[in-house]
Amino acid sequence: MSELRNQVMWNRLISIVEEQALALVRTAFSTSVREAGDLSAGVYDTRGRMIAQAVTGTPGHVNTMAAAVVNFIEDIGPHRIHEGDSYITNDPWKGTGHLHDFTLVNPVFRKGTLIGFFACTAHVVDVGGRGFGPDATEVYEEGLYVPIMKFASRGVVNEDLLNIVRHNVREAGQVVGDLYSLSGCNDTGAHRLHAMFDEFGIDDLEDLAEFIFDRTAVATHERITALPPGTYANTMRVDGYNETIDLAVTLTVTKEDIHADFAGTSPACANGVNVPLTYAHAYFSYAMLVALAPEMPSNWASLAAFTVSAPEGCILNARHPQPVAVRHVTGHFVTDLCLGAIAEALPDVIPAEGSGATWNFQVSARASDPASGLPPREVLMFNSGGTGARPALDGMNSTAFPSGVRTMTAEATEQAGPVIVWRKELRPGSGGAGRQRGGLGQVVEIGPAEGYDISISCMFDRVANPARGRRGGSDGAPGVVHLDDDTPFDAKGKQPVPPGRTLVLELPGGGGLGDPSERDPDAIDDDRTQGYVT
Repeated sequence: MSELRNQVMWNRLISIVEEQALALVRTAFSTSVREAGDLSAGVYDTRGRMIAQAVTGTPGHVNTMAAAVVNFIEDIGPHRIHEGDSYITNDPWKGTGHLHDFTLVNPVFRKGTLIGFFACTAHVVDVGGRGFGPDATEVYEEGLYVPIMKFASRGVVNEDLLNIVRHNVREAGQVVGDLYSLSGCNDTGAHRLHAMFDEFGIDDLEDLAEFIFDRTAVATHERITALPPGTYANTMRVDGYNETIDLAVTLTVTKEDIHADFAGTSPACANGVNVPLTYAHAYFSYAMLVALAPEMPSNWASLAAFTVSAPEGCILNARHPQPVAVRHVTGHFVTDLCLGAIAEALPDVIPAEGSGATWNFQVSARASDPASGLPPREVLMFNSGGTGARPALDGMNSTAFPSGVRTMTAEATEQAGPVIVWRKELRPGSGGAGRQRGGLGQVVEIGPAEGYDISISCMFDRVANPARGRRGGSDGAPGVVHLDDDTPFDAKGKQPVPPGRTLVLELPGGGGLGDPSERDPDAIDDDRTQGYVT
């Protein structure tokens, strides 16, 4: 088959998985999916190797899911994989890192023969237990744990499983609806794949997959060889839960691959800010790809060049049954940690540190008067601080890096449940000064709708340890959490908002890069005009 023909089909596969992801966005029930884009989608060969992934999605989902499909094949067993099947799990260690992420895998058959798999992941609004937050001390407290099993068998949905889900989550309609959306988007991908096969007159993915892997491996290794071989180290201190966390990495660069060793990282926490190693691996791989080959399509071959190790039981290699509900709070820092390690080798590429983890929070709304009949509701909202300044550009305001999820609008949040977003605006002065300024955080103020009281599950970082500037740039502003009367509010854990009060979040900014005295005077004037500095 000609190289041009294979290139065309490669592009077609990418468009197919993009349509798969968009089908999920358009049919999802949870705002985390349809508004924030907290999802992933991809196509895999019969061995579970990822051939193509949608750009619509997060690295934490896509790069963990790249390993997850192999787990599905092993656990289900090749002899139990049939046409019309669909498989499901939210196992943090075999899926994408915590119970709130459901992964569904659908096999694809052509003329009676298995030719590959479509897989997708989405964050659902609730899985029962303590709810989305860091308070649990074991994974058993964090919600319903679904092992790898059949969601549907030969086209028949497992109603017993759905019944269990309905009776163990607070928002049954949304969660069950999302599971059907996940399976349906895989079907969309399969339908488009068959159409491509008909058009190009082929019946399997084997030759195309090998073409993609061969080309990707060559291109990835070309970029790795551009780095001087050797070891590169970095450390980072973040807030943790009730105790400070130290993250450490040593990168070993050879002409063939890059290995990340997280030795020196703090032990696992008693609460749910711990990270399964597969999730830390995902954000390390992402860091290397955005630094070395940002235009490279992500697949099995591009990810194979990046390996990890970590002491068992450290916070980046949590083991069952350690709690991992908000693994993103710690795991998102892995990207900046690893980028900082190679900053000396790539000074014209690596940005300053950013706010890192998104400032997500879960609102539990309950009727002030139990006799009112107002239904209980769970509302999830995503918000982002500023990214670090880049070597030639300022940092991005209120942008989720490295996760890539979208900041949710006030309108979408209010539509999802009985909450009022009183303010959602940029936070002036929060970006670190530098030749390039760090990105701004935002200010978000939220309270209950009439007739309701609310509790907030907080999972915020960069309050005690702001994003560090680079090469003479200033640190970004730390985050601040308080009530509207300036009463402090804990940055982590579930807490009630007193009646008559609102919660104010001042999100952290990104670090600056370079000497602030070297900033372009026109850029300074523009900052003042835009209100970015005070």
